[in-house]
Amino acid sequence: MANTPTFVTIVSGLPRSGTSMMMRMLEAGGLPVLVDNIRVADQDNPRGYYEFEPVKQTKRDASWVPSAEGKVVKMVYRLLYDLPLDREYRVVFMRRNLDEVLRSQQKMLAKDNRVDNIDDAEMSAIYQAELSRFDAWLAKQPCFKSLDVTYHEMLADPAPIVRKIDAFLGGNLDQAAMCGVVDPSLYRNRSAKSAG
Repeated sequence: MANTPTFVTIVSGLPRSGTSMMMRMLEAGGLPVLVDNIRVADQDNPRGYYEFEPVKQTKRDASWVPSAEGKVVKMVYRLLYDLPLDREYRVVFMRRNLDEVLRSQQKMLAKDNRVDNIDDAEMSAIYQAELSRFDAWLAKQPCFKSLDVTYHEMLADPAPIVRKIDAFLGGNLDQAAMCGVVDPSLYRNRSAKSAG
């Protein structure tokens, strides 16, 4: 990609909020991805998870961060607190209806014969509180810029959102290729609120 940016691009959000789809889109658009492919594609994410294991240890070891400049990496929102504040980050933050997120997570747990002992109402309240805290923290960090992307809006009409993402990340992405990645058939576990 021409004019490689010096900032680190981060795709973040709750688990099951469309972060893997956004990683695929940015890769198609020409942004190099930082992944290790340790977690392989499965029926829950048939096109891959796009994960990079070192991000989970950032609090103890942030040595991977300098190599992420000019690239995009996926991080669950809780891990952003651990990033060193000595460089610029641009965060594409995926927002998805919490009912859909929880339904998707429950299906993954059931498939793996695991049980979540927290009911959906309690988990929703936890997520809402954590996201409010995260949003307040992020707004106070001068080295972070963020752009919210709503999952169901992206699937319904990607072109205008892709234009915003391209502008946010410097204007060098292949927008048509990014739009071509969007696959509404993978929009499962949708809620009535998002269907309209």
